Amino acid sequence: MENRQEVVVTDIKMPFMSMVVFMIKWAIASIPAFMLLSILFSIFAMIFGGFMGGFHHMGRGF
Repeated sequence: MENRQEVVVTDIKMPFMSMVVFMIKWAIASIPAFMLLSILFSIFAMIFGGFMGGFHHMGRGF
């Protein structure tokens, strides 16, 4: 049987400047993630747009 202890965090004491630095690092770290998601969304939009464009042209008889 494993020994499990549950912990509930109620307060974190952190100096204001340390929190500012942490948030700046967090914002900078999110830039590559946003770029990756943008690229994936663009690829998905191109594929989906190609299918929809193809279906649209099929109805016209082109």
